[in-house]
Amino acid sequence: MDLETFRWLLTHDGRTLLDVASRAYADADGDPVRAAAAVRRTEPDPERSAAALTQVGLRVRGVAKFGEDALQMFFTPDGLEQATRRSVADHRAARLAAARPSSVVDLGCGIGGDLTALARAGLVAAGVDLDPLRVAIAEANLAALGLEGAVTVADATTLPLGGFGVATVDPARRDGRGRVFDADAWVPSWDFVAGLLTSRPAVAKLAPGLPHDLVPDGVEAEWVSDRGEVKEAVLWSPHLAVSRRRATVLRAEGLATLTEEDDPHDGAERPVRGIGRYLYEPDGAVIRAGLVTAVAGAVEGGLLDEHIAYVTSDAGFRTPFAATYEVVEELPYREKALRAALRERGVGRLTIKKRGVDVVPEQLRKRLALRGDAEATVVLTRVAGEGTALLVRPV
Repeated sequence: MDLETFRWLLTHDGRTLLDVASRAYADADGDPVRAAAAVRRTEPDPERSAAALTQVGLRVRGVAKFGEDALQMFFTPDGLEQATRRSVADHRAARLAAARPSSVVDLGCGIGGDLTALARAGLVAAGVDLDPLRVAIAEANLAALGLEGAVTVADATTLPLGGFGVATVDPARRDGRGRVFDADAWVPSWDFVAGLLTSRPAVAKLAPGLPHDLVPDGVEAEWVSDRGEVKEAVLWSPHLAVSRRRATVLRAEGLATLTEEDDPHDGAERPVRGIGRYLYEPDGAVIRAGLVTAVAGAVEGGLLDEHIAYVTSDAGFRTPFAATYEVVEELPYREKALRAALRERGVGRLTIKKRGVDVVPEQLRKRLALRGDAEATVVLTRVAGEGTALLVRPV
């Protein structure tokens, strides 16, 4: 979709066609071929009809990230894929709003997913992007949601920032071939992002695989998970930082956060112990933040292995930072003996969890060829350097 076609979609005729496309998409149960035939009877222009159908399909997909707001918004396929889930963007915007900045500029705002979150949090927000189409879409999304904000085409690396209280940046980490892992090839580059973080109040949204050694001194690194998925690493400049490392877990029941101050073993020897009555599987954000030992301290336990992110304890706790399992028994680790043990227990449906061992759960499950009415969970890991299989029960 080009800029001219998008601008036409914002006209009265364009919005009418979007309504027609939405009804056709619903009537066709999402079948694009059937929906296209109905839309083209209303708008014979192939570019306009295709753009309307594409928007409707993207809006339906966007509900998973933006909720019902997506049905009013505008997207590009890449823009939707790269956009932050609303719950994650709202958390970041709320934390930023608590710092009470005079204003925020979103450098590389894309389709405006983060920009709408900033505006929704009550911040005076502006967005810039190099792509005129993305700028037009971001502007349209603010208007569609009844939010205030300004958007313009500009180069983030040359924009004067003195008039803004905080700058946020989400460097592009994809090119025509896929993900870009070299930080120097990001747009804007890592040098620009690091300079921004160390020179002024700023926030950088990055991929959750961010190496710890890239984080500049004094900058807080926060890993955020939502519903069990690690979604991003966020770097907070020293002007906004309140810790060194943080894990934030977002769930339906609310938010929980953990920092190195909660870790009694921070900087000390990692506590390792034998298998207790309970096994804890830390959330991915906790693992990325290097705070597994904080979970161990909270549940009065230790690690099964110094290098593996499983915690064990004789005490049973519910914690937002880890899934809790009761250890039922230890099973044989070797495949043939494990198969016999599971068949003896009538297990037909098996969940396999593993860390620190060379096992592909899907392949192992197929080889075990289990049949039975019982359901079970097995954890495959190392204890004291030895492969171990634990039959566990979720608590």
